[in-house]
Amino acid sequence: MSDSRPNILYIMSDDHTVNAISCYNGWLNEVVDTPNIDRIAREGMRFDNCICNNALCSPSRASIITGQYSHKNGVLRLNQPLSDDHPNFVRQLQASGYQTGIAGKWHLGSDPDGFDYWEVLPGQGAYFDPSFTRNGEPTQYEGYATDIITDLSLNWLRARDPDKPFLMLCHHKAPHGLWEYAPRHADLFTDGDLPEPSNLYKPFDKVSSALENHHRTMLSQAERMDEGVRGRAWPTGRLDTTGMNTTEKIQAAYQKYVKDYLRCIVAIDEGVGRLLDYLDEEGLTENTIVVYTSDQGMFLGEHSYFDKRLILEESLLMPYVMRYPRAIAPGSVNEDIVVNVDFGATYLDFAGLQPDAEVQGRSFRALCEGDTPEDWRQSAFYAYWDGPTKHYGVRTQDYTLAVHRTGERDLFDLEKDPWEMTSVYGDPAYADVQVEVEADLARLIAEIDISAEELPQE
Repeated sequence: MSDSRPNILYIMSDDHTVNAISCYNGWLNEVVDTPNIDRIAREGMRFDNCICNNALCSPSRASIITGQYSHKNGVLRLNQPLSDDHPNFVRQLQASGYQTGIAGKWHLGSDPDGFDYWEVLPGQGAYFDPSFTRNGEPTQYEGYATDIITDLSLNWLRARDPDKPFLMLCHHKAPHGLWEYAPRHADLFTDGDLPEPSNLYKPFDKVSSALENHHRTMLSQAERMDEGVRGRAWPTGRLDTTGMNTTEKIQAAYQKYVKDYLRCIVAIDEGVGRLLDYLDEEGLTENTIVVYTSDQGMFLGEHSYFDKRLILEESLLMPYVMRYPRAIAPGSVNEDIVVNVDFGATYLDFAGLQPDAEVQGRSFRALCEGDTPEDWRQSAFYAYWDGPTKHYGVRTQDYTLAVHRTGERDLFDLEKDPWEMTSVYGDPAYADVQVEVEADLARLIAEIDISAEELPQE
């Protein structure tokens, strides 16, 4: 007798911001078109407040797998191993009878655990002719990584046992830097300049020096594009900045960066379309949960930054769209705060399973079904441990508070200042708000069981 529990197709890219997905209606929407990702939202639910608790590749992935915050699962920084002593929603599904597979980017310093099939890139992997490790054995394929990862996912799906439910994780490398696009997309976005964010040339009005001095700026990007990176030329062609002033360098680097980035996303969206078509052709659409997300967000010139890492909207917001015709109303939108530690508990819930006791996340199945529990969270904890920008804080529905390793603090009013240009920390008009948000942060610190010594600091 076949198992009727839902299949799960989880598609995750790397560094894909909500501002580069058309269903999110961001400031780049006049040039961004992601029809297949949009289809998931149109036929399911778009989550507008999905938050990454540590906006860096490896830590986010570890939190998704374990349902634990970084200080609990031990993955605070890039490439750290994930011990199999921690909870693992994939392992739970596998033990309950699910077929489990993953293809693409893993980016943890230990082998995947809980998968019948795994074929993953080493570290970041390569965009062209990439090498993989398949269940411990080396493999390599000719072609473009995004297409290959989609192919590997489809191959595994076609070979599955049709009488057992499946969990397939299709993990794209793209659009992670250095943003090498498929040759077939080279002519996209060549007919003029892209729109610019309003704060490309004036990053902030009034913020802490810790936030203002983040080193991943568009000006430094111009230098990298001109001089090369790690001893090699910029992969999509050198940006010659000879004779340019500062403003011209920022403008040129922004245009090149974001055009290359958006070209990478077109291939992802094409792959999403191929996977959705497969589900339709096989009659699997009705009983398959489909998710599209990214491990975190990404700056596309906002605050004149690239990269992620910071407790600012462009960085900590994850795109998250989810379709499951048996439970999710088409075209629905949810604005409650969900966190990446919640993902596994949600999938286990739909599979009729309870998460391990050590899991810190909470199932948002009720949100998917249109019902927000009265005790649902109103804020999320954030912490980043890597490098000179160490900080932690809280993001509520209305405010973001950042506590920097220097001791400085920033407070942003997200309703009045959605671009987060001016910190109101210390402003007498926000005295009551400041007390309330700081109390919320203290409550979350106790709730997730993180000690003062474990918080990011000098």
